Amino acid sequence: MSSMKKALPMSLLAFTISVGGAAARELKPDIINAASIASIGTEKSAPADPDPAVVRLQVLLDRAGASPGVIDGLFGENVNKAVAGFEAMNKLPVDGRVDADVASRLEDNAPVVESYVVSAEDAKGLVDRIPEDYGEKAKMQSLAYTSVAEKLSERFHMGIDLVNALNPASQFAPGDTVWVVTPGVARQGKVKRIEADRKAGQVLAYAEDGALLVVYPATIGSQDNPAPSGKHKVKGVAKMPVYRYDPKRNFKQGKNDRVLTIPKGPNGPVGTVWIDLTEPTYGIHGTPEPKLIDKVGSHGCVRLTNWDAEELAGMVKPGVLVDFVNRSAATPK
Repeated sequence: MSSMKKALPMSLLAFTISVGGAAARELKPDIINAASIASIGTEKSAPADPDPAVVRLQVLLDRAGASPGVIDGLFGENVNKAVAGFEAMNKLPVDGRVDADVASRLEDNAPVVESYVVSAEDAKGLVDRIPEDYGEKAKMQSLAYTSVAEKLSERFHMGIDLVNALNPASQFAPGDTVWVVTPGVARQGKVKRIEADRKAGQVLAYAEDGALLVVYPATIGSQDNPAPSGKHKVKGVAKMPVYRYDPKRNFKQGKNDRVLTIPKGPNGPVGTVWIDLTEPTYGIHGTPEPKLIDKVGSHGCVRLTNWDAEELAGMVKPGVLVDFVNRSAATPK
């Protein structure tokens, strides 16, 4: 453990890490697999283009249970929070920096980019488009993926732009071999307590012995629709839920002024999972727009990527405590 690390206010962490050096390198599988996360520096701004070392870092964090959200090769606040979460999980000083100790604990010998053969099943159940209007959504049979590339991006926790960058000439047809990252398998365990940190935009889940099991970037309410405060409990879990839109009880979308039943699907308003809370109308759920996690507000609920929500749902049961707090990222209590 480095004795030189000093804790930073988490509000500053988004600005502390960047990839040192000149222009971003080409996003090729061999370059990403050979990239060293030790090359990630601590300057004041991050490059706008995806970087192979950041792709590798994001995959390694995902494997370690410290979710960076969407794996896209871009440095930002969600990556900083994931590094801080990893430090907290490993009882290291929390500053969100990829120093030698963090890098050595994260590194493994497994490649982070591997080939994948598109199956016939991957091309099934797609829809042409997802309308924005809830009234139009309610007329659909399913709010499924709109392309094989989108389906693969969620399965492998990737941003769609990274999928396309790694496979610029692919049609993603059954039988095609494509490149994807290989994130971690779903974490196993029994969650005793969840913290939804509104200030940090982060969800932390703890085991019965108090150990920090997983951390996720999260959208937790908004200024217009704040999340609840205090302590609540998990009431139940619904996978692939339909969504009941009630403008009088929740919020008004567009010109829709009547109750609507919006069909299930990963592109539904609450994604692939709804973790119901004892506070009426509130829950922890997935999203149709994973790249927007902690970038735009929610209607009061706790929004995660679909894959993070699915992982968390597999570790909770009714009665699990959910505590809404306002602390800095990955500073467990």
